[in-house]
Amino acid sequence: MELIDFNPRPRGLNPTLAELLQWVEDVESSNNSPYDHVLQLGYGCTSVPSSYPFVLSFTNLTYSVKVRRKMTLVPSCFKRKRKMAEIKLGMDNNTNTKVLLNGISGEAREGEIMAVLGASGSGKSTLIDALADRISKDSLKGSITLNGEALDSRLLKVISAYVMQDDLLFPMLTVEETLMFSAEFRLPRRLSKSKKKARVQALIDQLGLRNAAKTVIGDEGHRGVSGGERRRVSIGIDIIHDPIVLFLDEPTSGLDSTSAYMVVKVLQRIAQSGSIVVMSIHQPSYRILSLMDQLIFLSHGQTVYSGSPANLPVFFGEFGHPIPETENRTEFALDLIRELEETPGGTKNLVEFNKSWQITMDEQKQRENQNNLINSNCKPKLSLKDAISASISRGKLVSGAPNDSNLSSSVPTFANPSWIEIAVISKRSLTNSRRMPELFGIRLGAVLVTGIILATMFWHLDDSPKGIQERLGFFAFAMSTTFYTCAEAIPVFLQERYIFMRETAYNAYRRSSYVLAHSLISIPSLAFLSLTFAATTFWAVGLAGGLHGFLFFFFTIFAAFWAGSSFVTFLSGVVTQVMLGYTVVVAILAYFLLFSGFFISRDKIPPYWLWFHYMSLVKYPYEGALQNEFDDPIKCFVTGTQMFDNSPLGAFPVEMKLKLLKSMSTTLGVNITASTCVTTGADILKQQGITDLNKWSCLWITIALGFFFRILFYLTLLLGSKNKRR
Repeated sequence: MELIDFNPRPRGLNPTLAELLQWVEDVESSNNSPYDHVLQLGYGCTSVPSSYPFVLSFTNLTYSVKVRRKMTLVPSCFKRKRKMAEIKLGMDNNTNTKVLLNGISGEAREGEIMAVLGASGSGKSTLIDALADRISKDSLKGSITLNGEALDSRLLKVISAYVMQDDLLFPMLTVEETLMFSAEFRLPRRLSKSKKKARVQALIDQLGLRNAAKTVIGDEGHRGVSGGERRRVSIGIDIIHDPIVLFLDEPTSGLDSTSAYMVVKVLQRIAQSGSIVVMSIHQPSYRILSLMDQLIFLSHGQTVYSGSPANLPVFFGEFGHPIPETENRTEFALDLIRELEETPGGTKNLVEFNKSWQITMDEQKQRENQNNLINSNCKPKLSLKDAISASISRGKLVSGAPNDSNLSSSVPTFANPSWIEIAVISKRSLTNSRRMPELFGIRLGAVLVTGIILATMFWHLDDSPKGIQERLGFFAFAMSTTFYTCAEAIPVFLQERYIFMRETAYNAYRRSSYVLAHSLISIPSLAFLSLTFAATTFWAVGLAGGLHGFLFFFFTIFAAFWAGSSFVTFLSGVVTQVMLGYTVVVAILAYFLLFSGFFISRDKIPPYWLWFHYMSLVKYPYEGALQNEFDDPIKCFVTGTQMFDNSPLGAFPVEMKLKLLKSMSTTLGVNITASTCVTTGADILKQQGITDLNKWSCLWITIALGFFFRILFYLTLLLGSKNKRR
């Protein structure tokens, strides 16, 4: 195999995304050589600063939360100890608040990795959330700037990315498909399909995932990629648009040392390609420490060290606790911080020493900067708008270039229009579902088995009074069954909830696009289930109406499935646990059936419960199906002698019934014979209290209720998935 080097830059420089795309296209379009081509990315180990580097600065970040106190009977001696512990933990005894961040300051630069370290509960994730604008600005005190200018939330979403600690991925998509769908969401429409594919292929090489590109992600029931590869895929889907700033919450958590090192090595390459990388990490190994440029150690929300890894020995040596040469620097520092936290004074002395140390280091940096200004011909400082423009011109794929004085308004909120988002979401969901056919198969089996049981139980019902009661029972059970089988939609969104929150937090797509896409892709499956159930039961039970009656019965079942699916989808946006969701759905559907009008007619429902009757989802398809069955004005359901069938007189001989009819005719003055029609379909509907709506109104109301709950689901996503701390 011939190795061909596509690296127009010197070996020390890192290629931009534009160059990566061009190299990939050159490889794909080259037909001159019969040999395979190997793409040489040329990532070096040293970072060369760009002409206009970005600097993310944060000053005096302070964040506290209210703590609810429990009423307990504790002896006074234990109360004093608890009070001392609360002081060390940063809890204000007067206001019942806990300080999670207390005056944190620092600086992260382009081309570097800043790591936030500390024990559990030290404030690592809180600091990352604060920098990533995942904390309400009303609660967070202090300032965060990029190149000296305050960051607008809308702009930060476009130029940054946030990688959560958990790997939230669709299990049945391959690595390449996962990254490609992310590219469809995050990269602007003006980029051609080939360029998006080129970006994905370049990113796969950058992440070291070439051997796993065609492997599915996998889950507990399906074998897939390894843990380290999953983590790199999680990083890849958030950096597909080549962000300027990348935030990561413990990206090495749960990985072995080799996988963790490979992940951080990838982050170093990302930083060297022109990004700011800020990450939290629990306890890095010696090799990982060598890849980091800046460290911040936290203890109960306070900074105990801020600087480069190389200065750690000097810092702790001057503090009076020199680091042995044979020990890992970060492990020694973290162990020392834990020991100090357990002492009465806590880490107060270390915090104060760090402040004086920072003053000394700042003075030293100022002198060095002054010397550099004198001895070098530095370029003038650019505004944030111009710096982003320059970054885009170097190949950073931010979703839109600023072109006016108002930077925030010039950057588009979303990379693509709604119809593209709907198409991509639909395609992704269908691809993932197609590879798990057992999910739809189980639901289809449940509907088919239920239909067969009902068909055999209510086989060819007659038009007698007994047949009327059996028909009423069939319709009530059939309509309620359609709603209960919709309960399988609960885990669908609950499993996607955090994927949805991650993707919408940084404007991968609109919430409305997600709702519309999932509504559209549910229609074919609901229609197939409805057709299966209607075809299994309609003719077997002997329902009336012929072909027209069957079609209306089918549309009624379909509308019931649609309304039930929408209702369950709405509930899945409200509840957060699968078992809780099932409990709520089963309970509410039972209430809907109770107030549907089957067990007790509308006329007999107490006035204070009548509102629930009109809210019942089962009411409208149930009444529509009954009207479809009993709306024939000519058909007779109860004749003269049949009127005694549901009473003790039904056991009397026919001769006795005829004598009773003759006596009744004499008394009432109306001739009633054995064949006289006593009860028509209209009479049955009137007995059931079905007089205010016709069957078409019931059908349209059922469909409208489905849309109503989809709108409520959208509002739930809009109001309940802000993904920000208060």
